[in-house]
Amino acid sequence: MNDRKLHVLQVAYQLFIEKGFQATSIQDILECSGISKGTFYNYFSSKNELLLAHFKEVYRRIAQERNELLIGQDRSSIDIFIQQIELQVNANEKHKFFALFEEVLLSNNEELKESIKKGQIKMLKWIYERFVDLFGEEKKPYLLDGAIMFMGILHNNMKYYVMANESKPDVSKIVRYSVERVAKMMEEVAQTGEYLNRPELLTMWLPEEECGVRAVQQSLHRTIIDLKKSVARHEQQTKYMELLDFLQDECIHAESPRRFLVETALLPLKENHAPFENEQVNKLEVFIQRYFTEKESGL
Repeated sequence: MNDRKLHVLQVAYQLFIEKGFQATSIQDILECSGISKGTFYNYFSSKNELLLAHFKEVYRRIAQERNELLIGQDRSSIDIFIQQIELQVNANEKHKFFALFEEVLLSNNEELKESIKKGQIKMLKWIYERFVDLFGEEKKPYLLDGAIMFMGILHNNMKYYVMANESKPDVSKIVRYSVERVAKMMEEVAQTGEYLNRPELLTMWLPEEECGVRAVQQSLHRTIIDLKKSVARHEQQTKYMELLDFLQDECIHAESPRRFLVETALLPLKENHAPFENEQVNKLEVFIQRYFTEKESGL
């Protein structure tokens, strides 16, 4: 995104916070950002598209920062998950998303309402996948319920903590308390064998996301096959085959792919002495980045 377009996004979003989304006109945005109407419509087809572009840009950065917290760490660590949720909550507070979401959800703007609801389901999916890391594959049937309960518990703990203390929320304290409560609940629920919502519902709720992921996986598979052919007679064939098999398993077969391990496994393929054409490896890297973007994007 170019600097001028980013400037328009930032100016417009500040107006949405100060005046409200409904009360802010395109003319207000033009005057405050110093652009013409023609330039605005070159960037965005509507005020809705502008707001959604802002959400997508912010959530892209949040997803990237969340992933960076996992690099070199144990995915089953509750402390790392708590850090990731703190990052998410602090970003929501900084950008005042909750107030804006509330305004949109109470409005008659069906396009934005649908986009925000979809973004919430994507967040739910990410929490469910992290719960699989935290609590194990054997508890998967109960973990969508756990993710739903966690989102509700965290939201209401934040809301009523602020109401009771009349101050900014202690995000670290509230997040840790909420995570620890849900962790206890997951142990109890797994023992009863009861659940309300099967994880397969996520595929039904986000069918286009699943299609996007599958399309990228197909491209990844073809690229890895080509790379395997080029290394078939190399003296270090075993080493490179193992790396390619690992990438294939993580990006195509794994339920919860570990991005930091995938990116680490990619590094030896990019070294100067590796038996691959630069174009081949670059293509693989692009598909891997696109794969994780499909899986981890916000709205």
